[in-house]
Amino acid sequence: MTRTKLQTFLAGAAVAVFAALAVSACGSDGGGATASVTPPKTSDGAPATVGVANTSLGEILVDSQGRSLYLFKKDSQDKSACSGACATAWPPLRVSGKPTDGTGADAQMLGTIKRSDGKPQVTYNGHPLYRYQGDQKTGQINGQGIDAFGGGWFAVSPAGTQVSGPAPAASSSGGGGY
Repeated sequence: MTRTKLQTFLAGAAVAVFAALAVSACGSDGGGATASVTPPKTSDGAPATVGVANTSLGEILVDSQGRSLYLFKKDSQDKSACSGACATAWPPLRVSGKPTDGTGADAQMLGTIKRSDGKPQVTYNGHPLYRYQGDQKTGQINGQGIDAFGGGWFAVSPAGTQVSGPAPAASSSGGGGY
């Protein structure tokens, strides 16, 4: 290789490395797709147990911190099938007292069930609600479409049904080895 070709090659390689570093630094928070989500409030301005946020999947239910809420297809109406390691990866949405609705959520669909540990879990349209440990920030929907613990996990629409959209492009689709 001549000196000019070697210099051109090295310069091109350096540009490629810097471009890769710049792309990886932009928008990569290690946590998948994220939308700006404001935690839900009740009509009087208090924090709500469940509210609605607009995400890349459309409108979905979120908890009082703005974290996405999911249903588990293995659950039956008003009964959770997720405990032990499952409940560690997919923590049930808990509440002390009566759950409250935020903007966009239907108070008539909110309820609770008693889990096997005797503690309440929030339900919406009869579906027990869960968060996902892979959602580290508000607005993340990394649990969408994951198949783990014997069933599928899906974000919940304000109508109380599963959101069937695909997982966001930057989302992790692995079930964490479960």
